[in-house]
Amino acid sequence: MSLPHAILTALMEKPSSGLELTRRFDRSIGYFWSATHQQIYRELGKLEQAGQIRALEPAQPARGQKKEYEVLPAGREALSAWVARQEDPKQVRDPLLLRMRAAAVVGAPGLDAELRRHLELHRRQLAEYRAIEIRDFPPERDTPGDRLRHLVLRGGIDLENFWIGWITRALEDYPQPT
Repeated sequence: MSLPHAILTALMEKPSSGLELTRRFDRSIGYFWSATHQQIYRELGKLEQAGQIRALEPAQPARGQKKEYEVLPAGREALSAWVARQEDPKQVRDPLLLRMRAAAVVGAPGLDAELRRHLELHRRQLAEYRAIEIRDFPPERDTPGDRLRHLVLRGGIDLENFWIGWITRALEDYPQPT
């Protein structure tokens, strides 16, 4: 996935200003594709220059007003082509896994505390995802789009459950220093 596609997706869901987009990234898309505010604004400029989005005319012209963007047909076509493209899964690149591998050869002072810290972080993230699920996906929200968005969230829930189980097992199996 790439940032332009994440932005096009967000704008297809709802025309937004750059500030609104950054807030939406912080609340939803950022859980699986993060970007800084500067990256989002820079990409908005590139997408506008490429003719894939445009700034909407403000209802009332005002100085310093936020630009609100919408997706143009070229942007929709680019997003559709990207959705249809084949792409192999990416390798997991997690520093904790590499640190554990390194600990096997140099020792592991502090590894137990770091594993416990990660366990707590994953438990908190899981609780947040479950709260989002309850809030945003009641049984009556059952359109095809809702089901796809819920599947993305379920993927996050499943990943957090994986990490919680894996770290718990690592803490049980890892020989603790005495």
